[in-house]
Amino acid sequence: MLKVAIYGKGGIGKSTVTSNLAAAFATMGKKVIQIGCDPKADSTMNLLGGEPLRPVMNYMREEDEEPEKLEDIAREGFGNVLCIETGGPTPGLGCAGRGIIATFQLLEDLKLFETYKPDVVLYDVLGDVVCGGFAAPIREDYAEKVLIVTSGEKMALYAADNISKAVKNFEDRSYARVFGIVLNHRNVENETEKVEIFAKEHGFDIVGEIPRSDEINRCEDQGKTVIEGNPESDISKCFYDLAEILWKDEEQV
Repeated sequence: MLKVAIYGKGGIGKSTVTSNLAAAFATMGKKVIQIGCDPKADSTMNLLGGEPLRPVMNYMREEDEEPEKLEDIAREGFGNVLCIETGGPTPGLGCAGRGIIATFQLLEDLKLFETYKPDVVLYDVLGDVVCGGFAAPIREDYAEKVLIVTSGEKMALYAADNISKAVKNFEDRSYARVFGIVLNHRNVENETEKVEIFAKEHGFDIVGEIPRSDEINRCEDQGKTVIEGNPESDISKCFYDLAEILWKDEEQV
């Protein structure tokens, strides 16, 4: 089973990368789960026709009980990708990281992986603050590979550096490792060179590169990934190529 945690600064495009990657794997015939680990709970919308999914934390808060079955908190989207959102506490109250930890424990109790038997599990994780909760996907064998999504913008690279440090803290415990960098272009000056320097300094490879594209925006306005909206496009090929790289590496393990 391929298990990947995708981190990046808020607003850098990690949800776009995750959902398109999920859609790419699904069209390659893989059984996929995508888990959004962000209080905004917007990770899976473009796999669900633009419709938001009721997050796990909302369910527990509104029903005042834990869900008894996966169908209460999960929904299949494009390509039969199973979509789950952790959500978070009421804004201004509580810790979002604790919500992630509570959700993961609940998914274990509901035997998510034993029941669904996925080929690929993708975690879309907020990367501005890698606290205990946000680090949960790279601990306890939830994820084995980490993708860091960044542009050449200063704050995106700053967040990427913090994420890389957090992952390295777990390396000696045989937790997840950084598989590589995904360069999501914002067309800033000398962007490619800046990210190449960052990757070299940290010993990472740039394993994916997504050009700035209005096509992604047009598809997302329709509640779709670009994989669903135009699977033959050059942008879609970028996501297929990344999926192939990840799967090939998994087969060699």
